[in-house]
Amino acid sequence: MGHDHNHGHGITATGRNRKRLVAVLGITLGVVVIQIVGAALSGSLSLLADAGHMLSDAAGVTIALLAAWIAGRPASDQRTYGYQRAEVLAALANALILIVISVVIFTEAIRRFGAPPEVQTDIMLFAAILGAVANLVSLLVLRGGQEESLNIRGAYLEVLGDLLGSVAVIIAAIVILATGFQAADTIASVLIALMILPRAWSLLRDVVDVLLEASPKGVEVQMIREHILSVAGVTDVHDIHIWTITSGVPVFSAHVVVEDGVLNARGADQLLDKLITCLGSHFDTDHCTFQLEPASHSEHEEHQHA
Repeated sequence: MGHDHNHGHGITATGRNRKRLVAVLGITLGVVVIQIVGAALSGSLSLLADAGHMLSDAAGVTIALLAAWIAGRPASDQRTYGYQRAEVLAALANALILIVISVVIFTEAIRRFGAPPEVQTDIMLFAAILGAVANLVSLLVLRGGQEESLNIRGAYLEVLGDLLGSVAVIIAAIVILATGFQAADTIASVLIALMILPRAWSLLRDVVDVLLEASPKGVEVQMIREHILSVAGVTDVHDIHIWTITSGVPVFSAHVVVEDGVLNARGADQLLDKLITCLGSHFDTDHCTFQLEPASHSEHEEHQHA
């Protein structure tokens, strides 16, 4: 006997924060144009690196918005969870884009170390300050949604990195202005590249966990097992599986062995209600499936998981 508490898939976490992404996309694209022009006029690699990073952010946000739209399409017989995993694939693309950008910046910075070009610090400083202000605004826009969606979190981390990158460019411009040390621009470029990689790795690791259907962070399977076993009438529980379809959509399933006398129409219904209440208080999901098995049948079950 199986029971699914809620068969609807609903709107995804990224979908709920779509307006935040649109606002950040507009801000980011505007600053990218200004920084590219500023880099071309000033000759600053660090400013160009910051612009390239922000351009990757804009691409990532665009992918996330597209994925949110795709994920909202209804489920079908061929895709029973719909297209919700599209959001996870978008987060994967974001992580890979960040890695590529950081490698390109680092390579160009190494090439410039031998003969750093002269930089026009006034243009460089103006564009960097403008970028820092825009990134700060974008952070405030995204802050409210970054805890519930991988894509919002990815965008938030990218903008945070952009803010740090803009600060590095500002410092480099001040150093060049005060001392004439042109290599400060190249050093800032390397720092920006090194700031990108840890964030890209963190996002990539979270995406891989979702794709490998690892248990969501903070969920203790043993604790859930103990609470299920504490429900009256339950004698055993096995084949527990907890995974995430996409951000904000965790899923739970388990085989629950119960006393034979419980499996009448009323008893099974009451037991399922208790299990759902118990699970809902310890694991935040509206999508849980229980297969109830009489104790006399348990010896015929081949356990696929503890």
